Amino acid sequence: TGRTAPAALPVVAGGPHGRAPPLSVSGGPGPALSGPPRRRAGSGRPRGPAGRIAPGGVAGSRPRGPGAEGVAPIACGGGAAARGLPSRQAALRALADERFDLLIVGGGAAGTGLALAAAAVGLRTALVERDDFGSGTSSRSTKLLHGGVRYLERAVRRLDAAEFALVREGLAERAAVFRAAPHLARRLAILTPCPDAAALGYYAAGLGFYDMLAGSRRLGPTRVLGASATRKAFPALAPGGLRGGVVYYDGQFDDARLAALLAVSAAERGASVANHVEVRGLARDGAGRVTGALVRDGMAGSTWTVRARAVVNAAGPFAADVAALDGQAAGTGLQVSSGVHVVCRGGVCPPDTGLLIPRTNDGRVLFVLPWLGHTLIGTTDRPAAPARHPDVPERDVGYLLDHTARYLGAPLGPADVRSSWCGLRPLLRPGGSGAATADLSRRHAVVESASGLLTIVGGKWTTYRRIAADALAALARRPGWPDVSGALADLPVAGGAGYTEGTARADRDRCGLPAETAIHLQQRYGTRMPEVAALVTAGRGDRLAEGFPYLEAEVLWAVRREMAARLMDVLARRTRLAFLDRAAAIRAAPRVAALMAAELGWDAARRGAEEAEAGERLRGSL
Repeated sequence: TGRTAPAALPVVAGGPHGRAPPLSVSGGPGPALSGPPRRRAGSGRPRGPAGRIAPGGVAGSRPRGPGAEGVAPIACGGGAAARGLPSRQAALRALADERFDLLIVGGGAAGTGLALAAAAVGLRTALVERDDFGSGTSSRSTKLLHGGVRYLERAVRRLDAAEFALVREGLAERAAVFRAAPHLARRLAILTPCPDAAALGYYAAGLGFYDMLAGSRRLGPTRVLGASATRKAFPALAPGGLRGGVVYYDGQFDDARLAALLAVSAAERGASVANHVEVRGLARDGAGRVTGALVRDGMAGSTWTVRARAVVNAAGPFAADVAALDGQAAGTGLQVSSGVHVVCRGGVCPPDTGLLIPRTNDGRVLFVLPWLGHTLIGTTDRPAAPARHPDVPERDVGYLLDHTARYLGAPLGPADVRSSWCGLRPLLRPGGSGAATADLSRRHAVVESASGLLTIVGGKWTTYRRIAADALAALARRPGWPDVSGALADLPVAGGAGYTEGTARADRDRCGLPAETAIHLQQRYGTRMPEVAALVTAGRGDRLAEGFPYLEAEVLWAVRREMAARLMDVLARRTRLAFLDRAAAIRAAPRVAALMAAELGWDAARRGAEEAEAGERLRGSL
């Protein structure tokens, strides 16, 4: 899936780079560059040699001498073992001082997943994200890990082998995410209500086929229910007009936390990772090959050039903006569409069962899902232009509530909405395709420009590992790059290694916290829960907002161990308050700001600016 690039750009192919002459920068501002504080010569963190993944390997030194091309070839050997998380300032100094094998632009699912895979095989890896990790599309999904039942239906109707392959790949990768982040992923039953026998047979056959494609990786058997059993499984269904239902199983996860933990895990394996750092231009050698990027620290305002042998554009819906810095006016094959979600009060879905609305007026499917004690409804699909904080049109909120009301005995209305957001999908549009965005495949491609910039287009959260593997395979075709075919080995994220029901139970028993609090922390931090629990027992156990489980200790942890640097990083992504209940997030903002100010040394002006910006986001467009 996704191996064929659009015709406008060639499929990646390596070429000789030549001896590197002085760099030039395109696309950036004209003034002289200023960089973050430099570290002393020789004080950089050691980097492991490149090669296949060796999770238990020992990081080693690597030769720096010039190779035949003027740049040391990347040796194959052991991978980088996990190590401590460097501070943001240390990461910024590394970005200024070091020469990297790979610079990744964009800290969403594709970028953070690639950073972890690249660091794990020993590549000297850098990642910069203009805002926060997962702050764009990757925190705004429907929170499902899935092969795609709608994609399967389309594959059957069109006899489309590529779509079948996409579903099969998604189901395999769903299982991989459960292994990598067992504390963030859970099995979720999803019920499809059916009004007549024909619908019941149709969805039973289709969802049974979905199970068959999953094979041994299925999360549970598809079941056909009668009318009374269907109402028992989902009591909020409207009375009447029901022949039965079909229950199948998919995965649910916390998307923003997975993005943050992928970034943390990459940093712990030696990658230099920084949020709130924007790319302003691309650096080139004398032959015109891209060899880095001009970046700006969005918090301090300093600018400098990050040097790298290769640059990957993983900017999602903003990939065309980065490509434009490379002189590509068009041709990435990117089509952006918007998807609106609303979060309503809880009590609609049972805690472990969601609802699939199988057909809307415009031929889409909708999900009504339990999510962190609330009800998540989504999504729409309309063509859109990229925006950092896309608006939520009232018509789309109405569309979601109206279609949901047809299936519920007590319909949800505008007063039940606690939060809403719009996410932007970076879809791959094949050359010449005039299909509506809802009909475009969720396949991905890695394309290369004439200057060597690699751009990731398309894809979905569930297949982030496959996207990373394809990007590394594209790099491996270049001279001097290692065989990194081991990039699809299981790489647990922070808190995922060694997490089982048995270890979780033992940690809960030892931590000394109420069971409800311990379970909440485990579902967010996995095997690192005891460290967060220690902050709770040390006096940071107060809740941030009434009716929500988030604790003061989690703010400290987010700053110290999860690279949270701004107030909205915590309110929206390290916790999910902004996505669950905007009013609750507004109430919590001053206390969260005070805790962050004490940790980060903010003065009154900086704290006020953070609260003002958070207020603007929480009262406007996330």
